[in-house]
Amino acid sequence: MKGYVDKDTCIGCGLCPSICPEVFDMDDDGKAVATEDDVPDDAEDSAKDAEEQCPVDAIKVE
Repeated sequence: MKGYVDKDTCIGCGLCPSICPEVFDMDDDGKAVATEDDVPDDAEDSAKDAEEQCPVDAIKVE
């Protein structure tokens, strides 16, 4: 499972790293970034939660 952030869509609200800091962080440009190549097994639920709660649907977890 991997996490992806569409930087063109991201508004930099910071919700995803607050929900799943194991996978998401804020980049220097103020937008979110996926920091892990693979979502750790113990972070899958929170990564999916971050995907569902993103207000602009910029996150995909597959």
